[in-house]
Amino acid sequence: MEQSHHESATRQYSELNYNPGAKWIKGLTQNRLGTFLGGHFSDVNLSSVLFTHRLDNAEHVKLEVWSAPGISKPTFEEAMKQKFKPAKKGDSFGPSWVGPKSHTNHWWKVSVTIPEYWEQYERVQFEFDPGCEAMIYDVDGTPLQGITGGFGGDRRVEYILTKDTRAKGTHEFIVESSCNGMFGVPWNGDTIAPPDMNRYFALASADLVVPNQDAWHLLWDFSTLREIVDSLPGNTLLQNKALAVANEIMNTFRSGDASDIRRCRQLAEGVFGENWQSEGENIYKDDEQAQIWGIGHCHIDTAWLWPYRVTQQKVARSWATQVDLMERYPEHRFACSQAQQYKWLKELYPSLFDRVKEQISAGKFHPVGGSWVENDSNMPSGEALIRQFVFGQKFFMENFGIRCETAWLPDSFGLTGAYPQLIRGAGMKYFFTQKLSWNNINVFPHSTFNWVGIDGTQVLCHMTPVDTYTAQASVGDVQKGLSNHKNLESSDTSLLVFGNGDGGGGPLAKMLENLRRIRATNNQSRDLPPISMGHSVDEFFEHLLETTSTGKKLPNWHGELYLEFHRGTYTSHGSIKKGNRHSEILLRDVEHVATLASILRSTEYTYPKGKIDECWEKVLLNQFHDVLPGSAIGMVYDDAEQLYADVGKDGRALMEEAFQVLFPNSVPLTTVTKLQLNTSLNQIFGYNTTFLDRREIVKIPLAGASAGLKAAVAQVDQSSKVGYAIMDNGVLDALVGDNLDMHASAYTNGSDHFVLRNSSVQLTISNGRITSLVDVRLHRELIADGATGGLVIFEDRPNYWDAWDVEIHHLETPTLLKFINVSVVAHGPLRASVQAQVKHGRSTIDVLISLDAVGATVKPGSRSMFRFDAEVDWRERHQFLKFELPLNIHNDNAYYETQFGYVQRPTHKNTTWDMAKFEVCGHKYADLSEYGYGLAILSESKYGFSCQGNVLRISLLRAATAPDAEQDQGEHKFSWAVMPHKGHFLESDVPMAAYLFNSPMHVRYLPGDKDAIAASSMNHPSFAIHGAPNVILETIKRGENDDFNASFESESSTTVIARLYEAFGGHAHAIVVIGNHFSGRVARAVTTNLLEDEDEEEEVQIMNDNDLGVVLKLNFRGFEVKTLKITLQDRNENAAFTNRVQKPRASSTTKRVTKRSSWVDIDGSRLIARDN
Repeated sequence: MEQSHHESATRQYSELNYNPGAKWIKGLTQNRLGTFLGGHFSDVNLSSVLFTHRLDNAEHVKLEVWSAPGISKPTFEEAMKQKFKPAKKGDSFGPSWVGPKSHTNHWWKVSVTIPEYWEQYERVQFEFDPGCEAMIYDVDGTPLQGITGGFGGDRRVEYILTKDTRAKGTHEFIVESSCNGMFGVPWNGDTIAPPDMNRYFALASADLVVPNQDAWHLLWDFSTLREIVDSLPGNTLLQNKALAVANEIMNTFRSGDASDIRRCRQLAEGVFGENWQSEGENIYKDDEQAQIWGIGHCHIDTAWLWPYRVTQQKVARSWATQVDLMERYPEHRFACSQAQQYKWLKELYPSLFDRVKEQISAGKFHPVGGSWVENDSNMPSGEALIRQFVFGQKFFMENFGIRCETAWLPDSFGLTGAYPQLIRGAGMKYFFTQKLSWNNINVFPHSTFNWVGIDGTQVLCHMTPVDTYTAQASVGDVQKGLSNHKNLESSDTSLLVFGNGDGGGGPLAKMLENLRRIRATNNQSRDLPPISMGHSVDEFFEHLLETTSTGKKLPNWHGELYLEFHRGTYTSHGSIKKGNRHSEILLRDVEHVATLASILRSTEYTYPKGKIDECWEKVLLNQFHDVLPGSAIGMVYDDAEQLYADVGKDGRALMEEAFQVLFPNSVPLTTVTKLQLNTSLNQIFGYNTTFLDRREIVKIPLAGASAGLKAAVAQVDQSSKVGYAIMDNGVLDALVGDNLDMHASAYTNGSDHFVLRNSSVQLTISNGRITSLVDVRLHRELIADGATGGLVIFEDRPNYWDAWDVEIHHLETPTLLKFINVSVVAHGPLRASVQAQVKHGRSTIDVLISLDAVGATVKPGSRSMFRFDAEVDWRERHQFLKFELPLNIHNDNAYYETQFGYVQRPTHKNTTWDMAKFEVCGHKYADLSEYGYGLAILSESKYGFSCQGNVLRISLLRAATAPDAEQDQGEHKFSWAVMPHKGHFLESDVPMAAYLFNSPMHVRYLPGDKDAIAASSMNHPSFAIHGAPNVILETIKRGENDDFNASFESESSTTVIARLYEAFGGHAHAIVVIGNHFSGRVARAVTTNLLEDEDEEEEVQIMNDNDLGVVLKLNFRGFEVKTLKITLQDRNENAAFTNRVQKPRASSTTKRVTKRSSWVDIDGSRLIARDN
């Protein structure tokens, strides 16, 4: 048999050959493929046969429209009550977002009549293209799917009619269209340009059509073949085979009739495999060796180039589309983050929420992230990051019965090193991101690795090698998942996160079709990495753990994930930064005093959990990663400012309600408060919401003050109506004249030389610049020789991302600014101040520089700080305002506060990794120290810092013009401080001083005879921390699981949560002392995870120390965060408790428990204090 075959082949091989041969010019053939779809030959190529029928006449399509007034967003029910008018294809509508005559949202009633003979076709659909975004509803108001008009890659304009609908012959439905594109309405086409508020859109299509399904499948076949040709190396067998098949398809496609299309599709099976399409979703079977795991995703920026209200619509459109796709493609799995967006869906689109919930139960729609929004992770406080997880995980549990296992921040602009500990504390151990692929200097060296936080906690992290969270599910994307993987020695598996995003949309049918063809190809060839579908993100990470010996084979990355890009976001939109910081502090204080009031006066006051949560949700929403960074359009900041105003108003009201319970009839004391005649010293007190002892200068109105009160006043202002006094831990110092050992004073030569001085520090302003800063006690000059400090402005012209970026070259363009019109406005002895002004361009900067006669903290030897209070009329464009001090201090690293600790960053340029950190994020301080001495700049609302060599800077204001053309224009008020300190940073009180700088004392006035209450309650702290000066108490609040609707006599537990952390990076053995006046009510104390889970509790022994009384002992590792839950019992149970208190042991023991926990009563005193 073999012999005859050989002889046959020999006979068929001709002796003579006059043909030119089959050699091709590969490049020309490859270029030819671009002519098969659209373009110049669209009337004869495949595009010409994509549709069999198209009808748009009045007989088959009837349109009516109602345009909602202004930017209103009526519900479906409200819209259906309106009067609709006839409409037609080609009508224009708008304008987009503002103006008295604008019409942002439009509602369409659509009625179609389907020809009977169309029942023969596989598919009939309605094509609606308004050029913008839209949503299709059924007549009962259930959202069915989203529409994306226009001709971009995110286009989806088809609404598929069911067979039942076609059988009826007529169909009615509703469309809501909105005058914005997927990326807003940029005025000049540039994505980040400010919006065009006057843009109109035209209804380009409202057609009843029959798509040629065979032609569409050929289109998808050909697209995949072309992607293989364009993405694979030219020397691979598969690339050449795909090119040859695609070329033959073009030769075979002649008239474009059904037989041509069938022959072309059979040719494609030469690459995809015979009858591959009949496999359907089973094409992915046998995926044990898959290296690429596909997961659908729809990144929806909660606000960016559109306001929050538009995002609410984007969520519904995008998720409805995904539910529809899940019903058509069984392998489709969709990962979706941000509990806030789920909540919007629940409130505004309840029927769609129910459909989503069904898909979650079916395991197809996967909540991920565990957070309220995809927040910025640089600037929110540590407690705010915790609340992102607490609120997010709580929503998912209450609504879906699940918690997320994977934290998800693919687009945040850098990631704090505190995150691994917080992620684990929130019940997760996996983390997905990819933004560091945007680095503009260095390439991040890992794809799959253990991310180890500042405290040593690790999470399993995957940065997809595809380098995007909006992959198009192309061959190139799949190939990149392996070719760009940086850790193939330890793991060769990648996550492909695909779907249109930023503006929403998500995966399209063409993406799912493409992936099926890619997998079919892989089943025939190993030139492409195998891809699997139908799994969750959590399953992907579980696979990573299994294949890497639970992470032991993976590399580690320690500390922050610093993004070498978007460094300007630490400063852009200063008012938003201020709103964030001040709101965080306000809510911390509200929770503190509300907790005390709810325990002390439980029969007359209920902890306002619901109202506090509402405030938190607003703050957490504004921490979205394009809002807090200042990189959104102006409309977003109109909304954000209002949210902060609401939080401020509601928070202050809640605070006052609690204060009235703790201190009835008291009022806030301000410089305009009218005192009753002969108001005494003890009727004025300060409430300290921090746990730190404090001694500071306060202002007292003098009208009505008694002689005793006036005796505490050592200085009056220029009006003689306000006095200055010293307050020690909330009590006015009656012996201020005897206790004043740091007399503050101000001097001037009458022209250009000014000095602020006390017995610890001295600052000199000469010729408009800070020329000297001296530690008086050590006779040490802190300003470098020949240099001066003060305000400085730089040209700020980033390469593209205006509001986002500041580039390293801005440092080459400094202009030193001089103080003018300097004058002494307070001479001491308690406060010395000079008023100064700076004028630059069209801007005016007024600065009050003050020095007080007290140290920055009560720590012995603490130096005083210089406070700078600025009022700015800012009118610059593309300028960057900073304050700088060139210091006589050297260190290769500076220290910056981060959440629950600090981070060191280089001051030099040894490597490109060092150079990249020329602008960095810090919270309340930045410090440059050497052995023996250091200096910190403190901030109450700014986050941008830098330290280049010996020059320490704080960033104050920017002036970008895109995407908000008016960013930061107008009035600003903010403060910063300069704090010299003896000893290295690690020996200093900088974190404590910064904490106090951000936490003003709540000074109150008690009219009437309330002296004893005012004096005694502030002098007897309820808690104290002994033996651990490096431990800070961050938060006091009631337990998440407490029942605030239960009566006081009920059996529901009362718990108090205290959040503490170690601030300096070392171990601590802290003794928490519980005051005698309520210690008898502490029934139990445990530490829990951040979610306060019962099954994560570790019991803490309650012990009785002979000297200190009832105490709790807590051990900390460096930067560790502890959540302490104290359970309180009823006062009547005190006697029984006494028998359970244990004598101290050599060391406390812990055990696992499964019960709930909580704690007790405070007699109007502040909750935490520290011993000296």
